[in-house]
Amino acid sequence: MTGIRLQAPAPGWAIDADVVVVGSGVAGLTAALRCTAAGLRTVVVTKARLDDGSTRWAQGGIAAALGDGDTPAQHMDDTLVAGAGLCDEVAVRTLVTEGPDAVRRLIATGARFDTDPAGTIELTREGGHHRRRIAHAGGDATGAEISRALVDAVRERAVRTIENALVLDLLTDADGRTAGVTLHVMGEGQHDGVGAVHAPAVVLATGGMGQVFSATTNPAVSTGDGVALALRAGAEVSDLEFVQFHPTVLFLGREAEGQQPLVSEAVRGEGAHLVDADGVRFMVGQHELAELAPRDIVAKGIMRRMREQGASHMYLDARHFGARMWESRFPTILAACRAHGFDPVTEPIPVAPAAHYASGGVRTDLRGRTTVPGLYACGEVACTGVHGANRLASNSLLEGLVFAERIADEIAAAAGTSRAGAPAPHPAPRVLPLLDPSARARVQHVMTHGAGVLRSAASLAEAAEQLDAVYAEAAGGPTAAATGTEGTSTTRTEGTDGTSTGADKTAEPGVESWETTNLLCVARVLVAAARRREETRGCHWREDHPDRDDTAWRRHLVVRLAPDRSLDVRTTDTQELPPTTPGARTPGTPGPATPGTTTPTTPDPADKAAARREPQA
Repeated sequence: MTGIRLQAPAPGWAIDADVVVVGSGVAGLTAALRCTAAGLRTVVVTKARLDDGSTRWAQGGIAAALGDGDTPAQHMDDTLVAGAGLCDEVAVRTLVTEGPDAVRRLIATGARFDTDPAGTIELTREGGHHRRRIAHAGGDATGAEISRALVDAVRERAVRTIENALVLDLLTDADGRTAGVTLHVMGEGQHDGVGAVHAPAVVLATGGMGQVFSATTNPAVSTGDGVALALRAGAEVSDLEFVQFHPTVLFLGREAEGQQPLVSEAVRGEGAHLVDADGVRFMVGQHELAELAPRDIVAKGIMRRMREQGASHMYLDARHFGARMWESRFPTILAACRAHGFDPVTEPIPVAPAAHYASGGVRTDLRGRTTVPGLYACGEVACTGVHGANRLASNSLLEGLVFAERIADEIAAAAGTSRAGAPAPHPAPRVLPLLDPSARARVQHVMTHGAGVLRSAASLAEAAEQLDAVYAEAAGGPTAAATGTEGTSTTRTEGTDGTSTGADKTAEPGVESWETTNLLCVARVLVAAARRREETRGCHWREDHPDRDDTAWRRHLVVRLAPDRSLDVRTTDTQELPPTTPGARTPGTPGPATPGTTTPTTPDPADKAAARREPQA
């Protein structure tokens, strides 16, 4: 336990439950439905509306070995290759083996996938896959259909929901076990203001943190709230440096910010080509799969070509599809392109990489258990070990399904055998410095320019220094930050060029301030991990260390927030993630625990000190 909290009013109301699920994407709603079916009193808390998370924006589909001739073993091979040596093989085997039946259960819940005239599910191909194994719905609206089916099921089964609510912090009992969450309802719903849900099990399914960068495919709600909450609660996070930048995002100009339109990998799966301004297919010869190489390779290929030619973007050419195919197979993308003045039927689409997916997150075992008893995580907020250094296309929805079901089964099996006590106030709670919302753009600017697709020791050091400055200003200066005596915080507003305007603002507790504070927290962890990993692997690209180094770096970085609010960054002994419970073996792992991995973390061999303390987060 850290005793660290967001600066917020005390809860003014509370409700009781057996389990509270935070998030309403595929992972959260799957967990909620399965917990409800097991007879557990389940409450779903979601930041916006039930159908307003990242899942509904997923275009391509869901990967599973459903086609003739395909097998889980082949799916596993493709996943391991994409993960660049850092996947947990047991976790991957679990995913691909249990995945097909999980998809069938999703269909039984009401999801309607595209089928051929005989009623067989149509499958397409995406980057990194050697077979057509991506099931899709509505052409390119798979996420929207999955969200619709799950939301309908939640409403049909009368699962209790609290919409428009930002979860603030984890509640724990006197023994440090999970006892619920505090949350703030944003003026709508059954309750208003800050309240609490008391429950012995909390499932984090809050999605990603793409909004930490200026341009992302993620919706506005993806501000890293789950990872930040887990860190404040004392949970460990892992692999946060591996942020996947989707190679083909509609380019809307150098100054474009916020959520950007995605051009699904499935467009390339159906035969679209990446070309430069001269029409040259530059990915041919760079990888055996050319445009269908894993995403990190395609993103790097685009960035290299952009640098070579001094260009701000490349192009995706699918004119040969014709109007009929565009309208039937990719209606959502077609509409988005035309809304921004581009017609892919008659011209190539301008594209460039943008922040898309966090391969790392809150560290879990195969049952979704974190290092905090009673706290679970699944979906993009979690690090199950499935994705390694780079997620294979369309494995995200499948991961949400499979591990959400496992979490629900674990919670149901434990119900009645171990109950948390009443929430206990920490004897000396410490708050993180609260940022004014105006600092959000500053954090995003720093991250985009210092920790984006291309990174180096210099760029990351500059990013760390600037993030430290944001923290210090919010804390009221270095002295307050060091002693933890900060009161009302102030944030220096900056112009769009990153320079200070000289105007200090007082930050008041509220949704935008809490979100910005969460963004700074996860940004500092990401930069600390990216500085430590001195190699290029998967979607972590260090220009100053361009090669993969398996001898020193085929291992994971594990980070936790210490009670003094410094970051404790360590590495594992091997490429295996250690158990979330010290001395325990991860369920499903064959044989005894690997020697040296029964403690949470071990010192970084690249650091001569036993452990390295990063600046306060």
